[in-house]
Amino acid sequence: MAETSEIERAFKAICSMEAPLGERLAAFSAVVRAYALPFAEAYDHVVARVRSGEAGAAAPKPGDSMLAFPDRAGRVHRLDEMLPRGPVVVSFNRGHWCEYCAIELSALRQALGEIAATGATVVSIMPETREFIAKVAPGGKSFLVLSDENNGYALALNLVIWLGERVRALYLLHGIRLDLYQGNDGWFVPIPATFVVRRDGDIAARFVDPDFRRRMEHGDLRNPSHTQFFAELIA
Repeated sequence: MAETSEIERAFKAICSMEAPLGERLAAFSAVVRAYALPFAEAYDHVVARVRSGEAGAAAPKPGDSMLAFPDRAGRVHRLDEMLPRGPVVVSFNRGHWCEYCAIELSALRQALGEIAATGATVVSIMPETREFIAKVAPGGKSFLVLSDENNGYALALNLVIWLGERVRALYLLHGIRLDLYQGNDGWFVPIPATFVVRRDGDIAARFVDPDFRRRMEHGDLRNPSHTQFFAELIA
């Protein structure tokens, strides 16, 4: 379909843009509204619904202690082992299938060298099985991408929302199978959120917005608005 080709072409171009993350996400939203209006309208509907329920309002705030990563058999990464090396940026994303998450992660990879220079570690958390996590963690110059089974960690942080039947039906129609990716048929996802955790385990900064089309501005360090954010990282 011509519409699909236009969206794919725009998506690839946006992922490689050198622009603030907010501009990239807004550009993709405009493409979706132009070429895939049913998706744009469904997204507007689910965002309005979760906003009305104050989703994410109870998530940890600056000054709160960040909960440790879930304690599961076979766990190899621990928050308390990362913090002595420096601050940790914990980013929640919906999954490998989400273009908005892919745009954010692409921007984060572009900025990774400069973030690492502050002594910070970056971790992305998604509610997918390891098979699908591997699709966004191919190795090389990247960051940790961890699997959050059944959204357990996101639930503990009051970040989980239900996508609803309208979005579910639309995704299934286009082959987006969260039941397969997550290993359950709940159709729950985390609100994309970012937490900057100090070495002492307290949260220095956070970004939580029920509109998954908006993310913390960390993709372009040359943007003056990032000065305070990265000052928090170094502190």
